[in-house]
Amino acid sequence: MATILLTGFEPFGDDARNPSGEAVTEISRRWGGNDHLVTAVLPVAFDEAAAALRALIAAYAPDIVIATGLAGGRTRVTPERVAINLRDARIPDNSGAVPIDEPCVEGGPSAHFATLPVKAIARAIDGSGIPSAVSHTAGTFVCNHVMYVALDEAAQRPGMRAGFVHVPWSDETAPGGAPSLPSAALVRALELAVRTTLAHARDVDVSAGTLH
Repeated sequence: MATILLTGFEPFGDDARNPSGEAVTEISRRWGGNDHLVTAVLPVAFDEAAAALRALIAAYAPDIVIATGLAGGRTRVTPERVAINLRDARIPDNSGAVPIDEPCVEGGPSAHFATLPVKAIARAIDGSGIPSAVSHTAGTFVCNHVMYVALDEAAQRPGMRAGFVHVPWSDETAPGGAPSLPSAALVRALELAVRTTLAHARDVDVSAGTLH
């Protein structure tokens, strides 16, 4: 039996809802099977989110950590391949912090690669009829920071795998004109991310590269 930690985020700024947090909450409600699923909704704040994530990892010693967040403007569910050791905020987080050119972890490597089977996840989600592709940038805001911190923890815990999945707006939460997917599709996609990770000890041998 594996222990999985699945996180989403609270609403950010003036947004009343965040589809990542809502999807994670719904998955927690309907989860079944022998594997132990722990879920949490993190604050959209650099320091607070990192502290909460580290505390959850310390408390539950998960085998798998999948953090999720909103990438408004994207049209697909995007497993992230790389987290960079950089906090560079264009706008304040929910605590008002605006770090510029700071490391996520002082003295840490410039980047961590996800240890989830990101190609297999994208293929499974896309194969279910939900648009998905591997992404090579998680940005420089709180999502990237959480991904980097999760992978920093995984680097110190043999056998733990970690990564991040961005979701677009849900139809029910999207601002006017923004690309979106049905909330049920986001729930299904994140469930598939968990199930695919459980089923794949290593990633599939296919290309997920881009030209630009």
